[in-house]
Amino acid sequence: MRVSQSLVPFAIIALVLSFVNAYDPSPLQDFCVAIDDLKGVFVNGRFCKDPKRVDAKDFFFSGLNVPGNTNNQVGSNVTTVNVDQIPGLNTMGISLVRIDYAPHGQNPPHTHPRGSEILVLVEGTLYVGFVSSNQDNNRLFAKVLHPGDVFVFPIGMIHFQVNVGKIPAVAFAGLSSQNAGVITIANTVFGSNPPIYPELLARAFQLDASVVKELQAKFGSI
Repeated sequence: MRVSQSLVPFAIIALVLSFVNAYDPSPLQDFCVAIDDLKGVFVNGRFCKDPKRVDAKDFFFSGLNVPGNTNNQVGSNVTTVNVDQIPGLNTMGISLVRIDYAPHGQNPPHTHPRGSEILVLVEGTLYVGFVSSNQDNNRLFAKVLHPGDVFVFPIGMIHFQVNVGKIPAVAFAGLSSQNAGVITIANTVFGSNPPIYPELLARAFQLDASVVKELQAKFGSI
């Protein structure tokens, strides 16, 4: 039996859809507690602890009630609770941070390559926002937040927070990854190891090369 050429594209689409429908993105076990043991089962970038040896401490972290030290150049501190702190988060696709801000402190422009972020402010006043991609003409989406306000930063978008109040601010944020990663823009561009050619950055940022070298010296690249 010969198959009509006009039916071939539909057959391919049906085949693709069958694979899509058969895919199950959810974990196929109750949990996969991360462990530094090369003899375990490797799941999502980590080895799994023997389920029979798992206990409550593998899902526990204490200390988010403790303010972080904001005595630094940016005036903020991020306390991270991801798979490194709670091994039971492995394969769950979630993590948490506490962010403390001194007055006028900021969480500088950065991006999370592997997760979206939802932030809730519990103390103080923050100016927050993110910038969309070049395709969307780099639009700024920003708001001033007060206690109880929530703001979302989409995955991969460069975003920031700054304390515009006169008292310390505290926020908590959830991320859609067990380890969302962070790329701080200034540190990455001007603090790379080895350093990026100053002439390249000078042209990209329309700066004098001497200014670029000064920035690289500040961020530890040279």
